[in-house]
Amino acid sequence: MPNISLEQWRSLITVVETGGYAQAAEKLYKSQSAVTYAVQKIESLLALKAFEIQGRKAVLTPTGQMLYRRALALVNEANDLEAAANRLSAGWEPVIHIAAEILFPTRLLLDCLNQFGLESPHTRVELIESVLGGTSDALYKGEADLAISPNIPSGFLGDQIMTIQLAAVAQRDHPLHQLNRVLTYRDLQSHRHVVVRDSGAKRDKSTATIDVNQRWTVSNIATSIEALTMGFGFAWLPAAHIKEQLQSGQLKALPLREGGVRTLPLYLIYARPDFAGPGVKRLAEILMQAGKARSSLLQADGEVLFSV
Repeated sequence: MPNISLEQWRSLITVVETGGYAQAAEKLYKSQSAVTYAVQKIESLLALKAFEIQGRKAVLTPTGQMLYRRALALVNEANDLEAAANRLSAGWEPVIHIAAEILFPTRLLLDCLNQFGLESPHTRVELIESVLGGTSDALYKGEADLAISPNIPSGFLGDQIMTIQLAAVAQRDHPLHQLNRVLTYRDLQSHRHVVVRDSGAKRDKSTATIDVNQRWTVSNIATSIEALTMGFGFAWLPAAHIKEQLQSGQLKALPLREGGVRTLPLYLIYARPDFAGPGVKRLAEILMQAGKARSSLLQADGEVLFSV
């Protein structure tokens, strides 16, 4: 059995995060002497110094920095365990957070959420509609229980839920279509490319753009579609989002010599698979079943709608 309690580790963590014993005591609703004793007990049991006093501040020693990192992981793990136990004892979770890449078909996602709602009407679902790095951010920050992403962030595991196709498209009267021939990337360079902004904190521009002279960057895919139907540029868009515009002829696939159609996998990722409650597991099951069923249909749609 460990000699140091979680409460003592919490005292050390709070001293670090607040910058002193008095501040930590105030935050923990304890006396300063109790907090000081808890930290000194850790130092005594481990025969080391976690802090050194510089002026009025308690500053971590190099050894203390290692203790802080490990203690933080330990306390977070204990909190996760308690939260999981509470969820299981109370039944399905009261709230589930899901971060979904905007390329995932919106109607399919809403159908899945509706099916889940019929089975668990008292569970609220909070949806984060993300782009590229925004999905990874939601996982790293602990803001999502489930995520649908074209990439699996480091430290997580995921299963492929579906494959989607994106095609380079423009309004039917766009100058690119007036060339009436097979196009190259050189043809695109003198026209406006409309892209959707990465919603992550560290935006990766290289994955979303090509080298063109004009570019509009927008915040959501609906704005991108509207810009294209008004004839203001070209973009790579998924069939599920522009099916009506393609069928009506408002938008047409660009006859690019190469790269006109891109295939992209999407993955379903658990934030904490070991602590996932029954609601998260059931929602994941619904999404996976629906995604697998629709993947082949979407691919077939794309082959027809994107044909030029």
